[in-house]
Amino acid sequence: MKLFTKLLPLAAVCAVLSVPVQVAAQTKIPIKLGWTTTDGPTDPYAVGARAFAKALEQDPAGKVFDVQFYPNRQLGDEKALLEGLRMGTAQAAIITNAVTAQIEPAFLLNDLPFLYASSNQAYDLLDGEVGDMLAEKLASKGIAVLGYMGGGFRNMINNVRPVSKPEDVSGVKYRVMQSPMYIGMYESLGGNPVPMAWGETYTAVQQGALDGLEIPLSVIDSTKSYEITKYLSLTNHTFSVIEFLFNKRWLDRLEPAQRDAIVKAAEVATKEQRIVSDESARKLVSVLADKGMQVNEIGNPAQFREKVKPVYEKFRPQIGAEILDKALVEVQ
Repeated sequence: MKLFTKLLPLAAVCAVLSVPVQVAAQTKIPIKLGWTTTDGPTDPYAVGARAFAKALEQDPAGKVFDVQFYPNRQLGDEKALLEGLRMGTAQAAIITNAVTAQIEPAFLLNDLPFLYASSNQAYDLLDGEVGDMLAEKLASKGIAVLGYMGGGFRNMINNVRPVSKPEDVSGVKYRVMQSPMYIGMYESLGGNPVPMAWGETYTAVQQGALDGLEIPLSVIDSTKSYEITKYLSLTNHTFSVIEFLFNKRWLDRLEPAQRDAIVKAAEVATKEQRIVSDESARKLVSVLADKGMQVNEIGNPAQFREKVKPVYEKFRPQIGAEILDKALVEVQ
């Protein structure tokens, strides 16, 4: 996969900048790398950041860089961080796909409900032509995609009934993110979606104002949502794609060997992050069952995808027919 393409010729960059690109041996080139979650040992964003820094340090050409971590919203929320990346106040960021889609709507593809049957299916699609097509669109806006990482699947938890077929969603009040796509998904399944800020959700479920919510396994555990909900249905309705992004103009200015070191380190980090994230998700299913949740898998994912077809068609113009149709063929 060629995520990072169309770099400016080195001579052209030198002419534009009117300064030599060669960096003195003793000079460290800072890379401000931001993300909004914690720096915890199993946090999927932090795992990717640490893996990148380690891989870059091991490359002889990468030793000229000083990777500086900015977790916990130190550079602002994800929208502000992504804008800072475009402006050059940060060199790199690890960003949730839904926020990347605010800059380039084609990335809405990854948030379509029931698109991916497994994490490997998502990785295979994004490591291929579809991922390249998405990256090319974002590159035209000054941002280079150096890796598609994983944050696990989002699943349904509630206090009414287990979800094994689409009809089980009907009539249940679910908290959803304030996103037309998530609202549309639940409406298509016959549920009652309630857009709500995250900070209000726990109390609303605890007090019975909501029946449940949709949420990644790691967040169920970290927020102790297993204490306020009974049923965990592994609907795997949306896979959380995480983009590893760089300011393209900054990358264009580097020497070829330095740029190659960054690209290779990003590839290594993406592979390592995926392994850690997937393994963590597998373990969490048992952990949450041990903590009292009743866990079940859905019967036929194809039935769910059929129900949410209106969502696909609604967002087809924004995603682009070519990208959407190619993706649907590849994930069948």
